[in-house]
Amino acid sequence: MDEVLLRSLTPSVLTVLVRRGADFAAAEDAVQDALVEAVRVWPAAPPRDPKGWLVTVAWRKFLDAARADAARRRREDLVDEEPAPGPAPAVDDTLQLYFLCAHPSLTPSSAVALTLRAVGGLTTRQIARAYLVPEATMAQRISRAKRTVSGVRFDRPGDVATVLRVLYLVFNEGYSGDVDLAAEAIRLTRRLAAVIDHPEVAGLLALMLLHHARRAARTAPDGSLVPLAKQDRGRWDTALIAEGVEILQAALARDRLGEFQAQAAVAALHADAPTAEETDWVQIVEWYDELTRLTDSPVVRLNRAVAVGEADGPRAGLAALAELDASLPRRTAVAAYLHERDGDLATAARLYAEAARKAPDLAERDHLTRQAARLNTRLRR
Repeated sequence: MDEVLLRSLTPSVLTVLVRRGADFAAAEDAVQDALVEAVRVWPAAPPRDPKGWLVTVAWRKFLDAARADAARRRREDLVDEEPAPGPAPAVDDTLQLYFLCAHPSLTPSSAVALTLRAVGGLTTRQIARAYLVPEATMAQRISRAKRTVSGVRFDRPGDVATVLRVLYLVFNEGYSGDVDLAAEAIRLTRRLAAVIDHPEVAGLLALMLLHHARRAARTAPDGSLVPLAKQDRGRWDTALIAEGVEILQAALARDRLGEFQAQAAVAALHADAPTAEETDWVQIVEWYDELTRLTDSPVVRLNRAVAVGEADGPRAGLAALAELDASLPRRTAVAAYLHERDGDLATAARLYAEAARKAPDLAERDHLTRQAARLNTRLRR
């Protein structure tokens, strides 16, 4: 069973059902039922036209559910509109579906959460982690969003800013999470940049390219994480870096600075440094100051504390860190790093171990555990 194929077809099938009059929540349920049926049937009898098969089965599932619901018996006249089996047009509707999910009836945060769940394929846990909220809170938010758009006609697409936020979070999860969605996020952002002349679209594309250029160097052969300072810069993709920098420079020249352009500027400064020691941390702090002004994000402030620690010394970084909430994810790991830089190995080892227990994924947990073990070994000598 080709799970990648199924995942790639899901947005297009969902779009077909929505266009034919299904409300979003019912359409999503019908598509999920069709995917279950595909997993059961395709291994023995693979269809010649997978998308057409999914559209037909999903539409039947939707009609069955509509007939079973007494409150929706008025939809039984849609039975005659069931699409006939056969070839379906090879059109990629994914980006359009992103805009449809960013519906004006939803708040931007709810629209992002719903799209990540329904179109991006992320789990509720992954979305909650991206938003720094408990999983139960995010589950309630997604449920409320589904209820809000239930029965709404998806004929008014949402705004670019919401779609950019979704693509950004999908890329981040694909870049470091359980599901590889980074390449898909880049593909969709390229398509968006081709049809919308917007500096923040360009900024997001530049940011993605600059981060993706370092991907091959982010992990060791055994799968363990390699920190930026220790990465083999010879493995960075120079073509992607050059493209990202060129796109960023054109966007910045328009003098309409936004969050994604500022983040891309930080990434470009890292990419421009021949070695970790030659990184221009003073400029990076200045860009984080701009980001703080634009977003006032706790994650931005956390990254700024790291940059301050590099530019002005670990104690200055710790002072900046002290202003942040102790419960902020990865704050403990940053504190451990800065205490190690300051020579307090015992405190750093303890904090690395504590951060490992809080790590959101296995790779990060293993990395932090190794850091704690490394320092404990030094302390025992």
